[in-house]
Amino acid sequence: MELNGAHVFITGGSRGIGAAMARAFAKEGAKVSLAARSTEAIESLASELGGHAFSADLLDPVVVDGLIARVEAEAGPIDVLVNNAGIETTEWFEEIGRDVVREVTRVNLEVPMMLTRDAINGMAERGSGHIVVTSSLAGTGGFPGLAVYGATKAGLTNFIAALRMELQGSGIGTTVVAPGPVDTRMWTALEEENEMAPMLKRLNQLQIIPKKSPEMLAAKTVKAVKADRRHVRVPRRLASNHWLREAPTRLTEALLKGVQVGPTRPGQG
Repeated sequence: MELNGAHVFITGGSRGIGAAMARAFAKEGAKVSLAARSTEAIESLASELGGHAFSADLLDPVVVDGLIARVEAEAGPIDVLVNNAGIETTEWFEEIGRDVVREVTRVNLEVPMMLTRDAINGMAERGSGHIVVTSSLAGTGGFPGLAVYGATKAGLTNFIAALRMELQGSGIGTTVVAPGPVDTRMWTALEEENEMAPMLKRLNQLQIIPKKSPEMLAAKTVKAVKADRRHVRVPRRLASNHWLREAPTRLTEALLKGVQVGPTRPGQG
C-alpha cells in the first residue's frame, strides 16, 4: 500500500508502541491522526508530526461508536486504521476485579472490532485500506498471570484471521502485530510485579523472550502495511508459537479456496 499522503489513524498513540508507529508512518509521508485519553501527550506528538489529536475515552461506548466518523469529518477518510490501544493486567485471575476484566475486554477486544467495523465501510467503497491490530505473543497460548490479557489478544488475532477472509477482493489488507516483550512502560510494570518474577526468571534463563524496542516494531509494521503482509512477529526464536496458532487458519483458507465468502462486492460474481 502506498503510504505517502495516506491518512493513518492510531489509537493509543500517546506513548510506547503507538507513538513509535506514529513517527514511523509520518516518516513515510503519511498524515497521522492520534487518539488517547492523555490529551496533552497526543496533542504534542500530533503537533510534532503535523497531524491531528483526538481525545477519546475508549471505555465509553458512545465515544467509540462516534470516533471514526469524528476523525474522518475533521481529518479526512482513514486509509490505515491502527488499533493499538490496550490495557495489560498482571494479576492472578482469582484475584482480579470484575470491573478490570470488563475494562480490559472492552478496550483490548471490543473497541478494535467496533472501530474496524466503522472504518471498513468507507475503505470498501474506495477499494483500498488497511487494518492493523496490536496483538501479543500472549495471544498464542496461556501464560500465568496474563489470563485476561492473553484471552483478549487471542480473540483479536482470531477476529482478524476471519476478517481477512471476509475481505478478499475488497482491496482492504490486514496486519496482526504480535510481539513478545517490548521496552515500554507496560513491560516495565510487568517486570516489577513480584509475583510474576519466578516465571519471568525462568523464561529469561532460557533466553526466549528478548526485549525489543518500540521503534523496531514500528518499522516492521510500516513495512508490513506497505507489502500487505498479514503478520509482524517478534522475537523470531518463538516463531513456532505463531505457526502453531496460525495452522488452523491456513487450513480453513485452504478448505474454502475458490468459495465466495463475505459480502458480494462490485466486480465479484
